[in-house]
Amino acid sequence: MAKSRVPKYRIGRIFLFPMLLYLLLVFPILLFLLLKSFPQLTEKGVFRNMQDPDTLSMIQLPEKTIPAETGAFGLHRMRIQDQDILPEESLREIATDSVSETGTKKKDGGLTIQFGNTSRKNTSTAFSDSISYLFNVVILFSTLAGFAINIPFKRYFNRKRKGRKISPKLYRYCRQFLLYTPLINSGIVLLAFSIVHGIMIYQLQTPDMLNDDISRRMFSSYLFISLVASLLTVLFIYFWQKHRVHIKYIEHIYTREELQKRIFGKNTGRIRNRLYIASAMTTLLPLTIVLLYLILSLTPIKEMGEVSASEMRIMLGRLVDMMGPDFDLKNNENFSSLYYISALDNALMFGGIFSGILVSFIYILFFVNWSTADIVRPVNELVSSMQKTGEGMLDNYTIVRTNDEIGVMSEGYNQMTERLREYIFRISRMNEAYSRFVPNQFLEFLGKQDFEDIQLGDQVQKEMSVLFSDIRGFTELSEEMTPKENFDFINHYLGYMEPVIRQNNGFIDKFIGDSIMALFHDKVDDAIDAAIQMRETLHRFNLDRTDQGKPVIDSGIGIHTGNLMLGVVGGEGRMDGTVISDAVNLASRLEGLTKIYHTSIIISEDTLIKLENPAKYNFRFLDVARVKGKKEAVYVFEVLDGDPEEVKLLKIETKGLFGKGIDLYKSRKFSEAMEVFSEIVKLNHHDSVAAFYVNRCRNNIQKGIPDDWSGIEVYDAK
Repeated sequence: MAKSRVPKYRIGRIFLFPMLLYLLLVFPILLFLLLKSFPQLTEKGVFRNMQDPDTLSMIQLPEKTIPAETGAFGLHRMRIQDQDILPEESLREIATDSVSETGTKKKDGGLTIQFGNTSRKNTSTAFSDSISYLFNVVILFSTLAGFAINIPFKRYFNRKRKGRKISPKLYRYCRQFLLYTPLINSGIVLLAFSIVHGIMIYQLQTPDMLNDDISRRMFSSYLFISLVASLLTVLFIYFWQKHRVHIKYIEHIYTREELQKRIFGKNTGRIRNRLYIASAMTTLLPLTIVLLYLILSLTPIKEMGEVSASEMRIMLGRLVDMMGPDFDLKNNENFSSLYYISALDNALMFGGIFSGILVSFIYILFFVNWSTADIVRPVNELVSSMQKTGEGMLDNYTIVRTNDEIGVMSEGYNQMTERLREYIFRISRMNEAYSRFVPNQFLEFLGKQDFEDIQLGDQVQKEMSVLFSDIRGFTELSEEMTPKENFDFINHYLGYMEPVIRQNNGFIDKFIGDSIMALFHDKVDDAIDAAIQMRETLHRFNLDRTDQGKPVIDSGIGIHTGNLMLGVVGGEGRMDGTVISDAVNLASRLEGLTKIYHTSIIISEDTLIKLENPAKYNFRFLDVARVKGKKEAVYVFEVLDGDPEEVKLLKIETKGLFGKGIDLYKSRKFSEAMEVFSEIVKLNHHDSVAAFYVNRCRNNIQKGIPDDWSGIEVYDAK
């Protein structure tokens, strides 16, 4: 499998973007709460004189009380029992003129003014401090811890991408902790959020911290939405980092062998569970935030106090017309359990719902992309590996990127491929072993793909050149050796000769003791080339034997070209591939003639005339012979290229003289022929064929010849 480009290791965006989503979820709620509670906070003096830390917190009258009430349309009314409204400016003047050095002063019948710094902190200040503390802790802790954990990974991938050396310590660190980075990164943020929310819960449970209903309600609502947003943020970081680890990082840290199996532990995950989590994060949790906006936009009618009939008619709308003229709108108890949504609440609600939908949409985009990549990419890699396996490329594998069903399937495929590779390797070795007994060319000629397809009686006719080679005097030589030495000698000799035949596009049909029967199906020239090279190899073999202090050997080679029948013979229990043809017998007889004529290579006329490039070789006519088993005589020729170089050159020089001697011999002019052959022997005492003809001429002169002598030599021996 091709190595993918080394990616960049992301740190900042893994933390920054989820935190922005957290703020996008939380800040609209905070703004919503502040705007909704703005009238109540104004009446309590939260937004008055904000530049003065000693803000007025409570106004007490000894005989009259100033309650704060919220009307149906956000109109806040201040009443002092049955008297008129006391203007806000008057209250401020009273507070200003009555201040004493101790912080309290009585005026006009005992009106008492108290300041926030003398009792407890302002509610808004405490709430704002909590929010500030929350974000300070989350950002500071997450940033420092996150960078401390992830900087080594960033260094590793930067150096690997630039081709720089990576220290063993850095490599071990990345190998040890890479798979745990999703848990580590999300755990850092989770711990920070847990600490902050723990402090918030403590503040909520402490009466001195939040001692009024408005602040407590705002704080509780904010705590709830922060918990939901925190959960979304932590899960977002976890799945984002996990996606990058599995899809982009693991193949650049772990080895090929390690990635063929699951490296994530033995507990198998489920795609179904991943989809459940993705659905919850993209739908249920964001919808929970939308639902909170809907709940916060509702205001109970009973919190409004007394509502006039005209205000009640506006709140109930056309429903009043259906109730009839006798229905009492002044009786608020009939509607105390109902809720209403003001125009401002309605606008804020839609703004909050829009932000929740926006965040949900962002989550959907990310999780669809992650889920698709985590499923589609491993599947595509698996399919690609299967296709390569089908094409015969068994040395490939697919990366096990997940621990779910796809990971199990990928691991199973790798195991199957490994076993298949081992099986095919064993089969290949078996076929290779079989081919040493039955040549693969037999399969090709018979049109078979495998050895198991061969049936008894399969056969095919084809024109080939048959080469027979035999060691001279092997019987006498073997009598001087033990059986083991005989085997060692033959294997040593055949080890030299077999590659020569194979290199010249031939194949060995069988070994017959020290004899070799080889077939050449492409060109006749291949057989001649093989015979010449075998003679050269025999010289090197003899040099090896000489170094070992052993006697040298000689061999003869006969070649004939003709039609053959290749097939399978035997029985159901034992079969063998063989060649049956008269051409095979003739090639064997020609090899036998090399012993009579004392030459190295003899070929038939059929072989000579079918050479593609006869001028490449040096040969001379030898005789017309009728061998045992043949009714017709055969023209035989000697290939001179099989002799040593000095002998070959002398034979080439006397080739014309040798031809003249043959013509005289066939014309029954034995005396003249003997003189010619004797002259050749004087010029080249290594020309054993000329010496053979000298003896033959002498015998014919001494013993005479039959009247019907035609110059054809008959040989009854093999």
